[in-house]
Amino acid sequence: MIWNLLWEKMACTPANMSVLNALSLSRRPAAAFVVVGMFWGCFAAYVPVIKDQLGASDALFGTLLLGSATGLVSAMWLAPRADRILGARGMQVGAAMLALAWLLPGQVTVPLVFAATMAFVGLASGLLDVVMNARVSELEAKHARPLMNANHAMFSVAYAVGALIVGFTREAGLPPTPVFAGFGVIALLALPLMRMDVTYVDAEAGYAGKYPLWPIVLCGAIVLVAFMSEATVEAWSALHVERTLGGGAAEGALGPAMLGITMAVGRFSGQAVAERLRDVPLVIGASIISATGAVIAALAPSPLLAYLGFGILGLGVSVIGPIGLALVGKLVAPHLRTEAISRTAVIGFSGFFFAPMLMGLLSEAFGLRVAFLAVALLLLSVLPLAVVVRRIARF
Repeated sequence: MIWNLLWEKMACTPANMSVLNALSLSRRPAAAFVVVGMFWGCFAAYVPVIKDQLGASDALFGTLLLGSATGLVSAMWLAPRADRILGARGMQVGAAMLALAWLLPGQVTVPLVFAATMAFVGLASGLLDVVMNARVSELEAKHARPLMNANHAMFSVAYAVGALIVGFTREAGLPPTPVFAGFGVIALLALPLMRMDVTYVDAEAGYAGKYPLWPIVLCGAIVLVAFMSEATVEAWSALHVERTLGGGAAEGALGPAMLGITMAVGRFSGQAVAERLRDVPLVIGASIISATGAVIAALAPSPLLAYLGFGILGLGVSVIGPIGLALVGKLVAPHLRTEAISRTAVIGFSGFFFAPMLMGLLSEAFGLRVAFLAVALLLLSVLPLAVVVRRIARF
């Protein structure tokens, strides 16, 4: 009740009406985005510690993160069926599983066991990711307005806060597990906020449309590029600052924190901009901005300039993924929305795990500077994809 009254009060504030109203309408999935964000922010800032704990090289550590991809992809293929079974409690179950899963990776010193624990993390994260994005898409259709950027902004805020907190806990010498446990308690306390009734839509009588393969593939590819770029900074920015540029532990934690902060700013701004501009031109501009940031981070001679690069990258890339997910929700029939978002998410969210592996291989062979330059090229690949989507969507 207090949560509902708070959001209603915020939504009526003259300043930032668009963003606050969007969060008011989607406050239940927004709570789930916060839970996912704080865990991944914590993990990103603890990457140097976990990597040293495993005694893994860059290439091996990136490969071990494929364990997460296995769980993630499995969860996303199963998510539509799980969503039907769990109904209103889908986000609650996913968040509880995620809180439990994150207790494991920080305790492991054996590489193969670490990969297995990350598969469990991927399974829980994948389930929650699909369900919470599907709930936002349903609310977008119900209220006839964009809501995706605002919710992904809450992920970024929580991600930045998690990373900043870990900056202090690492300086204090705390190991990962008790910190993950603390975030787990917060997640469990937030469970009541995530219960949301679901409206299931059946196919219209006489519906004879084809399965929306191309919208899923193209939008999934756009989301894939965005999340691969985001995952690269999440998993490797702390190492870039500490190893390439000679920063300390707190300075290293500021790398992913800067990404989270600027992505939050970009997504909150994108929420307002998305109500005024068409989706595809916004994606094209954002990809160019984010590629510029990746180049600055790659060539930075000091941590300060690297933060600037991460910040510009975060501002640009922040809106690409949410718009890609929102687009597929608009391009398919209502009764196929959850399934289409799930399939798009299979393609897109796998970037969070394939990117660290590829980044590790590039870093091992050429160094982190070259690896971040490769991210810039990856981001520019969004341009032709966006043009094709515009032709399909006729936006």
